[in-house]
Amino acid sequence: MTSFHDRSTGEALGQAGEFITGNPMVRADADMAHVIEALGDLGARPLEACLPAEARRQASLEDAARMVLARAGREEDESGVEVDDIVIAGPEGDIPARVYRSRLTDATVTPPMILYCHDGGWVVGPGEESAATPRALARKTGAVVVAPRYRLAPEHKFPAAHEDCYAAWLWLLEHGASLGADPGKAAVVGEGVGANMALNISLQAHGERIAMPVHQVLVHPVAGKDMANASYIENMRARPVGTPTMQWCFRHAFQTRADAADPRIDLVGRKDFKGLPPVTLILAEIDPLRSEGEELAEVLHAQGVSVDLRVYDGVTQGFFGLGTLVNKAMFAQSQAANNLVEAFALRRRKI
Repeated sequence: MTSFHDRSTGEALGQAGEFITGNPMVRADADMAHVIEALGDLGARPLEACLPAEARRQASLEDAARMVLARAGREEDESGVEVDDIVIAGPEGDIPARVYRSRLTDATVTPPMILYCHDGGWVVGPGEESAATPRALARKTGAVVVAPRYRLAPEHKFPAAHEDCYAAWLWLLEHGASLGADPGKAAVVGEGVGANMALNISLQAHGERIAMPVHQVLVHPVAGKDMANASYIENMRARPVGTPTMQWCFRHAFQTRADAADPRIDLVGRKDFKGLPPVTLILAEIDPLRSEGEELAEVLHAQGVSVDLRVYDGVTQGFFGLGTLVNKAMFAQSQAANNLVEAFALRRRKI
């Protein structure tokens, strides 16, 4: 297992400030802090203070990033990527999905595919303008990126979203060629709960002996049931996602408390990872999910799965898509893209 724990120069000062104030946000890098501040300026409240319908109408981190860019006289670069809408057959009806294609790829080469599973705590879906991560993936890897809009809780409780994402994977294997992509070179990428579902896709595919992803990028995954671990305690007051936020998500997503112990949720307790494809595991320091992500890396490695782990200090949950503004996000996107491109190339050589 390769691992790297990024350290910012202001870490010691940040830890001292947190000791005095009890606020983990004093550890945030300046560029990350500017986005969080803009989110507050847009009137976004903590999710735990909202009903699900209200949470879905709120400004997102991407909205906040656009505000920061506008204040600096800049705009987000959306060039070089085409976007189309499709419909995927799901277990309980059609699943809308969005397809992202780079305009810069070699037309003579069939591009690989990425299934991207969004975050939102199983409750909040991607807004119409929330596309930073799949756009970056398409631009940096040349892959055709498919982002399903799976069913949300509390209208559709666990495991509805898991079922939709796995159905999307099966659909891509069968129909990926119709999108102009190569189903034989397909990866999964997910953030937060989406990372949980991305790993579950590989587990279920392995168990059913069907084609698995060639690589998995897991960005601060939900991976355990212990809400009293170090990072949950440290980041009680973190924003945009603190401990009460995660409790709110689970309360709306699960049918009963027992769902937290389901092996699809409590991934760190599983013993069946052997044989899964390599993992890029990206964690944020200021995030309740950090500790279980680190534990997941150890469990995967112990069962023979190759893991490239990096913990990015000074950033919060949701940072990954902010590559136009947040330096650590840019580095994390490059880490993910480089590993994906290498996996796609290795698959091509094996064929």
